Amino acid sequence: MKIKGSKIGGAKRISLGLPSIFLLCLFFFLAGFFGSSLFSQQILSWIPRALFFPNFATAEQCESIIKMTKPHLKPSKLAFRQGETAENTKGTRTSSGMFISASEDSTGLLDQIDAKIAKATMIPKNHGESFNVLRYEIGQRYHSHYDAFNPAEYGPQKSQRVASFLLYLSDVEEGGETMFPFENGQNMDGNYDYRKCIGLKVKPRRGDGLLFYSLFPNGTIDPTSLHGSCPVIEGEKWVATKWIRDQVQFQDY
Repeated sequence: MKIKGSKIGGAKRISLGLPSIFLLCLFFFLAGFFGSSLFSQQILSWIPRALFFPNFATAEQCESIIKMTKPHLKPSKLAFRQGETAENTKGTRTSSGMFISASEDSTGLLDQIDAKIAKATMIPKNHGESFNVLRYEIGQRYHSHYDAFNPAEYGPQKSQRVASFLLYLSDVEEGGETMFPFENGQNMDGNYDYRKCIGLKVKPRRGDGLLFYSLFPNGTIDPTSLHGSCPVIEGEKWVATKWIRDQVQFQDY
């Protein structure tokens, strides 16, 4: 295993070579499926790799997360690819949301959820970004996209998103499904309209969790991990997203 090191400000920074990245992603992939056996879960798909966790959180926990974040919501933003602007991506993501870390929650609830996600994925919780709590009202959606950042489109990345865990905080009467249009390699002929809501669909239900992987074990982006949020037709959709990366995001003392 080849590891390259460089010094920054007197401290040695370690960067992983390709064999190291391969082993790390392989560990995360296998650990996630092994760890999920500790919980009630269902394999939704192998292409992309997606797991469903019914009743992952209680109704009371979900309602508490909504109450603590609702006053602080702002229009959701996008990470722009090269050549993209706010104008030419208008309408791609129309939800409102906010970021909140477990350390910012004095009740300890988010820390409990963080710990449970870490057990389910067997990936340490300090590899997770802050929770992105989102609200989708009627007509709001998120067109198909990848959670991982392709360096060819977004530039060099210090770390990469390995997996995503979605905790649904509310029921939705109609619409609002999380969808994977490229399930089992379908719709990949180059003619797919990224605004269409097709393929594997997961209906939001309060307390349920969804885990899916953005990277293959060799560290490359899984093209079938493309996903989106279908428009809400009736009701309101609340979801807390936890993006999990291949490197530590914060020190967990």
